[in-house]
Amino acid sequence: MSTVNKLKNIVPLLDRVLVQRIKPIEKTSSGIFIPEKAQEAMNEAYVVAVGKGALNKEGSHIPLQVSTGDKVILPPFGGNSVKVSGEEYILFRDSEILAKVVE
Repeated sequence: MSTVNKLKNIVPLLDRVLVQRIKPIEKTSSGIFIPEKAQEAMNEAYVVAVGKGALNKEGSHIPLQVSTGDKVILPPFGGNSVKVSGEEYILFRDSEILAKVVE
């Protein structure tokens, strides 16, 4: 089973959002490798999957602020790590995501 098919089996609940961090640049444009310790920690990620949204008092879902494919800015700490086929993903609540990047 491929990673994409395994990710389709992971459906975040309520107001949770599954994201994958954007990997830091490992090599400069001129071909020089950047040591791992010198690489900048990225606080940007792509949304992989979203839940239906939190429930309000009437029992209906409150829509999320982000959708699958959005590029978002994450807080430096938090979230719950999930590994699928060696790839790391992170679950955040919709309210923990700091911003959506509009390009």
